[in-house]
Amino acid sequence: MGVISSPADDSPMADIYEEFDIPRVVNAAGTKTRIGGSRIRPEALDAMSEAAESFVRLSDLQAAASARIANVTGADAGYVTNGAAGALMLAAAAAIAGDDRAVMARLPDTDGVADEIVMPRTHRTGYDHALRTAGATIVDVGTNDPHIGTGAAETEPWELDAAITEDTAAVAYIAKSYTEPPLSVVTEVAHENDVPVIVDAAAEVPPVSNFRRFTEAGADLVAFSGGKGIRGPQTTGILAGRRDLIRSVAAQHLDMHAAAAIWEPPASLFDDWADGGVPRQGIGRPLKVGKEEIAGLLRALELFLEEDQETKQAEWQARSERIAAGLAALDGVSTHVTEGQKVSVAPEAVVTLDESVTALSYVDLLRALREENPRIFVGSDDASDGRFSVNPMCLTDDEAAHVVERVRAHLG
Repeated sequence: MGVISSPADDSPMADIYEEFDIPRVVNAAGTKTRIGGSRIRPEALDAMSEAAESFVRLSDLQAAASARIANVTGADAGYVTNGAAGALMLAAAAAIAGDDRAVMARLPDTDGVADEIVMPRTHRTGYDHALRTAGATIVDVGTNDPHIGTGAAETEPWELDAAITEDTAAVAYIAKSYTEPPLSVVTEVAHENDVPVIVDAAAEVPPVSNFRRFTEAGADLVAFSGGKGIRGPQTTGILAGRRDLIRSVAAQHLDMHAAAAIWEPPASLFDDWADGGVPRQGIGRPLKVGKEEIAGLLRALELFLEEDQETKQAEWQARSERIAAGLAALDGVSTHVTEGQKVSVAPEAVVTLDESVTALSYVDLLRALREENPRIFVGSDDASDGRFSVNPMCLTDDEAAHVVERVRAHLG
């Protein structure tokens, strides 16, 4: 039990990490960027290899991607970005600059331009740095009062309304099951003030239904990761939204070193706006997405939509239950399986330690697991509570058994 199968010896990537003299990771933490995201679909890798064999005009490829993303999300248009954080930065740039070529050329300098993005205070995260990178100033509203048992709401609609002024470029929203107010309320307030809403839904697929959920609630731009549940290239993201805002994204992202006399970008992306002249290189130019990544993401997206989500959830549920059962008999250890909500789309085995009984403390156990070869990463978001989670999404059955064996060996 617990033996991890090595990659096939004839695989060109079999020993790549050994060649670099670094240990592999058994990923029991979920689709975390810091340990490589998810396992890319083999078919997506094939698409990337095929795309690498020839050339294409990137604007044509993005236009094709836009049509496919629009069909999946119900939005007007879409765009492939370099991750969800890149999508957020481009979304902020589009909200600030709109169709104004002069403002595009100045960003992140926003002197004299509406650049404020209003957010409920409890939606602030390290990822809003992506919004600020475009030149935005975050204005947060609301309180943390519910967390001290007052019964008050985190953010009232009138607080959002009062914060929106002539300096407001957008309202930003983090999509999680526990975030308030409801997105439909936020979009109603924003649209009454003629302001777009940007939604960070990076890790919110699966389920497939979430692709349309946020657009249907009124979101103007929605960012998804391409390298998490979709299992596309880890460097990719999806931005879906209003046609005029996606046009601004494209204008600030694509390579704009082109002679005006022969510049004929795809009409489906730029409409008649292109007649006004070629924009300068935009703030999104450092966020390059290659033809290989776009092709790989589109193939992964196609396969993700074809997947039987109920079967996949049942697989994750069974794996989580086996992990929980395998650890529950240890002294000082209790386990339970979540229902696949909060910050994870999959059910997880949650393990709680009674450190007065267990052979190792929570911290010492997680450090010991990470020092092994291969390293073992478990979910450590609840460190203050002395518990960790084992996420089944990126594990094989052999790897799940290995995680159980190694935890049992350390806690003995």
